[in-house]
Amino acid sequence: MDLPVVVIGAGPQGLAAAAHLVERGLEPLVLEAGEGPGAAVAGWGHVRLFSAWPELVDPAAARLLGDDWTAPVGGYPTGAEWIADYLAPLAAALGDRVRYATRVIGVSRRGRDRLVDAGRGEQPFTVHVARADGEEEVIEARAVIDASGTWNRPNPAGADGLPALGERAAGDLVTYGIPDRAAPSRYAGRHTVVLGAGDSALNAIIELDQIAHEHPGTRITWALRRGSTAHTFGGGAADQLPRRGALGQRASEAVERGRVDLVTGFRTVGLARTPGDSARVLVRSEDGRTLAPADTLVVLTGFRPDHSFLSELRLDLDPTLEAPRALAAEIDPNLHSCGSVAATGARDLAQPGEPNLYLVGMKSYGRAPTFLAMTGYEQVRSVAAMLAGDLEAAERVELVLPDTGVCGGTGLYDEPVAADGSGCCGSAAGTSALLGIGLPSADGSALAEQAGRGC
Repeated sequence: MDLPVVVIGAGPQGLAAAAHLVERGLEPLVLEAGEGPGAAVAGWGHVRLFSAWPELVDPAAARLLGDDWTAPVGGYPTGAEWIADYLAPLAAALGDRVRYATRVIGVSRRGRDRLVDAGRGEQPFTVHVARADGEEEVIEARAVIDASGTWNRPNPAGADGLPALGERAAGDLVTYGIPDRAAPSRYAGRHTVVLGAGDSALNAIIELDQIAHEHPGTRITWALRRGSTAHTFGGGAADQLPRRGALGQRASEAVERGRVDLVTGFRTVGLARTPGDSARVLVRSEDGRTLAPADTLVVLTGFRPDHSFLSELRLDLDPTLEAPRALAAEIDPNLHSCGSVAATGARDLAQPGEPNLYLVGMKSYGRAPTFLAMTGYEQVRSVAAMLAGDLEAAERVELVLPDTGVCGGTGLYDEPVAADGSGCCGSAAGTSALLGIGLPSADGSALAEQAGRGC
């Protein structure tokens, strides 16, 4: 019996990978820890994507869905609509090739731990999983495609990359998700502090500003690590993705009109609970400043990959980004700060020490802040071709990504920003499909991006 290709994660990239494998005559087995397809997307189901429907549907997935499925042709779906109208039908078309409530807890090689060289590449992978009923199982696989993403590993509040002192103890006062104006009770009439400078933080500011408009007495403080607000609000009208540009403009307006208190150069080192039954959280910076007591701290400082279940495999990762080494130089915000990243294929995503192991999707970008959805679809197309032995198709680039002009990463935030904005990309022609968190639209919903900013 031929072994399956195990795909970890039933999100957009994992399900697309399965569709490409089926089309290539290979048998996928998708293992999803959540209760349904797009479990991470469901975490921001109330926000709307920046990208239009045609850019959010993988071609092989559309072919698998066939004539019985009507592809949405226009508009910008919310995360919940993306699941309902595309990801859920795709998962249904894959049938029992997708298993839910099945968490991968370890991956290795049959009879070979990490130390053993002899015959390593010839042995199948052993994928250890834990099911919802508490039982564990080992599944053998000819290849593993890790599309587990990074959504479930948000960065902590601490500016040094570790949880701030007291962050765990104040856990009930801290959230790492984007507020939803449709569920304002936690924030209405109260004080909220937001940490972060990417699109997720911009969206949080806009959502909270709307809550403040509808609920007088609501206070918002926005703390940035950088000493300058240059580039915090993005390209505005110059952004070639207008809906993304409007995100920064609305946040900027909230600050300029005094509805949001903006604090710069604030690098969090500690959190402390105030005494009493109605506890609040005090947020302290490394320079000794302490913000006014907050009812809720919203931490939106990026994401990082979880490689713990791959610890028995020989990973070749960039030490800074935790991304495949061959890809890292193209996406490292310390080397360049813009969203102009070339499409990547199987060769860039492979692990030289572990043949037939590939990291794809958001996870392939490690800690880098910007990921394009179309890049992920191109990745899994190339990986499926490589696993099928079609080297020509695997090496062929079938996607040309336009420059987006999105700035991201840490940059030189201890140095003054040049007046001409040097060190950050200008706007460029073209649009691209990006995943993540975004901006309220005219109908009161939000627009989603997963691109970090902060040049």
